[in-house]
Amino acid sequence: MRYLPLTDDDRAAMLAVIGAPDIDALFSDVPTGARLAGPIEGLPFHAPEMLVERELAAMAGRNLTAGTVPFFLGAGAYKHHVPASVDHVIQRGEFLTAYTPYQPEIAQGTLQVLFEFQSQVARLTGMAVANASMYDGSTAMTEAVFMARRVTRRAKALVSAGVHPHYVGVLQTLTRFTDDEIVCGAPVLGGGVPGDDLEALIAAVDGETSCVVVQNPNVFGHVADLSPLAEACQAAGALLVVVVTEVVSLGAVRSPGEMGADIVVGEGQGLGNGLNFGGPYLGLFATRDKFVRQMPGRLCGETVDADGKRGFVLTLSTREQHIRREKATSNICTNSGLCALAFSAHLTLLGESGLRHLATLNHARAVQLAERLAAIPGVSLETPVFFNEFTLRLPTEARVVVRKLAERQILGGVSLGRLFPGVTALENGLVVAVTETVTDADFDALEDALDEVLS
Repeated sequence: MRYLPLTDDDRAAMLAVIGAPDIDALFSDVPTGARLAGPIEGLPFHAPEMLVERELAAMAGRNLTAGTVPFFLGAGAYKHHVPASVDHVIQRGEFLTAYTPYQPEIAQGTLQVLFEFQSQVARLTGMAVANASMYDGSTAMTEAVFMARRVTRRAKALVSAGVHPHYVGVLQTLTRFTDDEIVCGAPVLGGGVPGDDLEALIAAVDGETSCVVVQNPNVFGHVADLSPLAEACQAAGALLVVVVTEVVSLGAVRSPGEMGADIVVGEGQGLGNGLNFGGPYLGLFATRDKFVRQMPGRLCGETVDADGKRGFVLTLSTREQHIRREKATSNICTNSGLCALAFSAHLTLLGESGLRHLATLNHARAVQLAERLAAIPGVSLETPVFFNEFTLRLPTEARVVVRKLAERQILGGVSLGRLFPGVTALENGLVVAVTETVTDADFDALEDALDEVLS
């Protein structure tokens, strides 16, 4: 049964209020080249279900999938092994019974796992308190900038050149209609570590700065000591926002909290969650105690019930606070509950020693491959200090090399030309990620193929 309550007059009245001439005008921000002029080519207008399934399976069969070929893609989304027991845990009825944790009397399983998740994120990031998750890392970063404005009552955010450009794009999109001033660094390749503009950021922090946003490891893979920057931010009354896109790195790299961060955000996909073409993913958000009431999203707390038994509730803010528009701390009043549960289950199975071992393995394997690839004539390593991801400078445009490697059934990395379109100075850069899922045979295949392509 279709439910279309609006008449043509209703639609006309709504369009008149918002100042749009027609419905098509609502899509004016979508580039013309990205719009469909008609039905998708190759798909039949109607067909039996089995035939449609066969057509779609044939299309899917043309893809190179992460589990079937040597896979070295990263740049914000990482292929780690997820134990089968994670899937078993997240399907248990205790975690699937309640749609919303706003009803604590029937959502104790959901609330307890959120409490545990928050505890794990706070421990990982070195912060005092974490929320119950956000949509993904990019929206979490944007919410951190908004939060810094509320705390400092300033509107200028300095963004490092090493922050993932897609994260910066989300920030720029969501601040189009606010009074935030976003000042972004310009990345370079050569003449220094790519994206490492910490000295410039320290010099730029002033009394008008609300926050400085840096990524560690950055989008090029470089790992830095953020302590001097944290000191500069503190002296100027600004907040330091640290972004972590590879959560497994926190098993080896000193936590942002230890380095002086005020807000830590990140992407939790690397634990418990597979690669899903950008979603659903898992935004992490943690901060200091004194800023907790300005933190967006849900926060789960521990309490006791009327009988003195341990229980869990959402605390410090109500649902109404999240949806009060201008007075709200955020327009996000939900969380990535299932992804957070998968994250928590995976991390619990690993434990502290397991996470450290996993991180050590990732780093060691990445070092092995970086040394082998840098020995290929014409190839140089641009990130001398990294976790499990590094940037290579190739003697030719990296996008062309990536395509040639794909023709050889190897997904060899992410070209900087793809991440930073139009930035000529970065076109020869290739970001290569190595996780525990990559084998010695995969190493051999990439090394031989890259040598062949470049020769």
